[in-house]
Amino acid sequence: MSDALRREYDGEGLTESALAATPWEQARRWVDDAVYRSVERDDVPEPMSMSLATVDAAGHPDVRTVLMRFFDPAGPGFVTNLESAKGIQIAGNPEVAAALVWPGMYRAIRFRGTAHQLGRGEVERYFGERPWGSRISSWASRQSQVIEGRSVLEEAYERYAVRWPDQGSPTDVPVPDFWGGYRITCDEVEFWAGRSNRLHDRLVFLRVGDGALDDAGAWRLERRQP
Repeated sequence: MSDALRREYDGEGLTESALAATPWEQARRWVDDAVYRSVERDDVPEPMSMSLATVDAAGHPDVRTVLMRFFDPAGPGFVTNLESAKGIQIAGNPEVAAALVWPGMYRAIRFRGTAHQLGRGEVERYFGERPWGSRISSWASRQSQVIEGRSVLEEAYERYAVRWPDQGSPTDVPVPDFWGGYRITCDEVEFWAGRSNRLHDRLVFLRVGDGALDDAGAWRLERRQP
């Protein structure tokens, strides 16, 4: 491999003394930092971009990128077509893993846990916040299903756009029955911070009891080797 592709990870690292008391507080700090860098320095594109790993019926792993649309002490969440590959796989095995990765900051957060489907009220509230075009595309795309060509997708979009024109209202497009989302109830949250000579920091919160991400008593901390 060309030396031009090798990069020294000269991040700030993460020590136990600098770590927040709970995974929620530490994750919130890093997410806020990533959003700030995205807006102010434009060197962290799509800071909410999250890799999501599931397992299919044959036990084969599957991974794709989603956007983290919910984040609170209950856990990170995302929206999707419930009949998509990920929706079908989660229905069969709700154990998932997800990661937020910010290469420009030499930071990553890894979540492992169980995906729980969002309540309909929460889904409807979020759907109304989406741009009109994104709401229309939720109807037009039968996510993960085979399609003959892009023109079929574009034609479906135009049909639904005519059916529900943009009236400037959050309710001008109904929520599809097949559309929803999930929140991950985490059992493990890892904070990875890049360091020089590949001596990276990996500080991991492990669940030891009931409680949300902001409940210090629900977690214990360990350091893992890079």
